[in-house]
Amino acid sequence: QVQLVESGGGLVQPGESLRLACAASGFILDQYAIGWFRQAPGKEREGISCISSADGRTYYADSVKGRFTISRDLANKTVYLQMDSLKPEDTAVYYCATRFRSASYYCRAPDTFESWGQGIQVTVSS
Repeated sequence: QVQLVESGGGLVQPGESLRLACAASGFILDQYAIGWFRQAPGKEREGISCISSADGRTYYADSVKGRFTISRDLANKTVYLQMDSLKPEDTAVYYCATRFRSASYYCRAPDTFESWGQGIQVTVSS
């Protein structure tokens, strides 16, 4: 059974950094694309960064490109999202999710991801 647990969220000031972690269990990590998504109040869920299952290629939404970095640790079955230069508009609930044997560009279609974590709040405010 696929289980995903996010950690690392919190309250930071604009310009600061956070690193989110998604601890995975119940499946072989490199057989699944894993992505980070976020949803702010009143907005649709947005795919912000994903990593492909087989070759580890990455995708970034324009809104986070150059500021966020996704990585995975296959040995520890954890996927990270390093978030730098955070802005107030990055405030949202962040989720990690998986999609079996998929490329990273599926990030643009969150509804096609099969398993989701419970989400974690990130607030960027002065």
